[in-house]
Amino acid sequence: MTKEEAVSLYNSGWWKDKTPEETAEFQLNEEKLCCPFEVFHEAVEKYLGRPVWTHEFADFQRLLDEKNGKVIPEDPLTSLRRIAGDRPIIVV
Repeated sequence: MTKEEAVSLYNSGWWKDKTPEETAEFQLNEEKLCCPFEVFHEAVEKYLGRPVWTHEFADFQRLLDEKNGKVIPEDPLTSLRRIAGDRPIIVV
């Protein structure tokens, strides 16, 4: 999807008549954000049935794999370490 197509889809409000599960599945499979992030975040939390930390959105595939039973949820620090790799983690 191009940037222009994503903006057009965003402006259409497509998510307003979708279930959280439909919104989460669509957006987790699309690289460009096509709905407000807060809508996406809430939809993914309902989709997975748990709180989702913002940094977890760095790995859409893991969120999909979790939904499909391929991986179990990680605690926040473990997921942050996995995503950060060798980079330092600074807590503010």
